[in-house]
Amino acid sequence: MTTSNSPEQHLWKLIHDIRFGMLTTQSESGDLRSHPLTTQNRKQDQGSVLWFFISAKSETLRDALARPRVNLAYASPDDDRYVSITGRARLVNDAQKKQELWSTLSQAWFPGGVTDPDLALLAVDITQAEYWDVKSSKMVQLIKMAQAAVTGKQPTHLGEHAHVHPG
Repeated sequence: MTTSNSPEQHLWKLIHDIRFGMLTTQSESGDLRSHPLTTQNRKQDQGSVLWFFISAKSETLRDALARPRVNLAYASPDDDRYVSITGRARLVNDAQKKQELWSTLSQAWFPGGVTDPDLALLAVDITQAEYWDVKSSKMVQLIKMAQAAVTGKQPTHLGEHAHVHPG
């Protein structure tokens, strides 16, 4: 996600200030489960990988490692930004990376710091993403939706929608 003005860069701009993503994994029985996680990435130039601290004892981690195809959903309804990311989850045992991503907010969940035995580092390698970035004001959106209701035609040109395939 590094090329200037690229879809990858736009994707990063859409999610960089949304602190929580909903990670969806599949359980052994096939059920889909979503769990909120804090995105630990500090900057765009961390490539097509999203980083998360997660409990080493959690079902979410166990499910993600057993069935690594996962989805992350980000939403900022106030700004009309929505992102769905598909990726492959993997456990990363890298003390230096944990230290690099650590913040005082992480201390609330992992009181033992970067050496907390329950602290696991989950990487999600992005394979594809889709986003909706509505640029129109709420008033314009309402007008276009009202027109669509009257004409029976879907509203158009409300914003940007794109598919992103990093790498």
